[in-house]
Amino acid sequence: MNFTKMHGIGNDYIYINCFTETVTDPEKVSVILSDVRKGIGSDGLVLIMPSDIADFRMRIFNADGSEAMMCGNATRCIGKYVYEKGLTDKTDITLETNSGIKYLTLAVKNGKVSSVTVDMGKAVLLPKDIPVDSPLDRFIAQPVEVGGCSYDITCVSMGNPHAVLFMDDIDSLNLEQIGPEFENHRLFPARVNTEFIQVIDSHTLRMRVWERGSGETFACGTGACASAVAAVLNGICPRDEDILIHLRGGDLIINYRSDETVIMTGPAEFICDGSVDDEYIEKAKEYAVCRS
Repeated sequence: MNFTKMHGIGNDYIYINCFTETVTDPEKVSVILSDVRKGIGSDGLVLIMPSDIADFRMRIFNADGSEAMMCGNATRCIGKYVYEKGLTDKTDITLETNSGIKYLTLAVKNGKVSSVTVDMGKAVLLPKDIPVDSPLDRFIAQPVEVGGCSYDITCVSMGNPHAVLFMDDIDSLNLEQIGPEFENHRLFPARVNTEFIQVIDSHTLRMRVWERGSGETFACGTGACASAVAAVLNGICPRDEDILIHLRGGDLIINYRSDETVIMTGPAEFICDGSVDDEYIEKAKEYAVCRS
């Protein structure tokens, strides 16, 4: 099976062109290939597929085999992949995801995609739709006890659930300890991605993220979008203006518009092409343990 490894500011996935390849049991294949010692090593697996309602379709699986609804970094990588691999010559692309159709605009220089802007759709704020186990109309700066400490949390869905926290120091956090406590908190019936945000100024944020199913990653596009939305809702950043977010793997620019849509702009990079032995994958499936 042929694959391409790509990353969006350090959020790395293994991409399979399902126009030419067939992936059975993608949940188990994601666990196998994401393993840094016995596989390729990645945050998960992305399938690029035909679509009946858009130019392309994306399915994405976390490193633990669970299927995600959306991934902002992966959408940008798909835009670069389909253009530079010759699957399309369009610079405006529609992409079907499990959280609806996303609209990509490619910035192309000398035949290469330098950056991708994605209309991520509208932020979801109603707790039952995020989902958050709360009767409130919006879950903004609400105190929640996690691991014996109280945190003010704002919850947003960008196709997948996010809990956003603002704090003075994110560098000293032990995410390996507290990340799973947030991810599996009883407040979040579908688990949750958690963003830890340090405010630099009204247009600049720093972010660390614990992603459900993958642990701490270098970047999360939907998480950056959710964090910008949360910053606006908490009166930290303005609406309709670009917000620069520094993640461990690089920078994203997010704009939360008055019509509730969220626009994300950032880079995407190829790492390598390769192939995986089909016999190895079939044998390894017997031992793959998935949380999906």
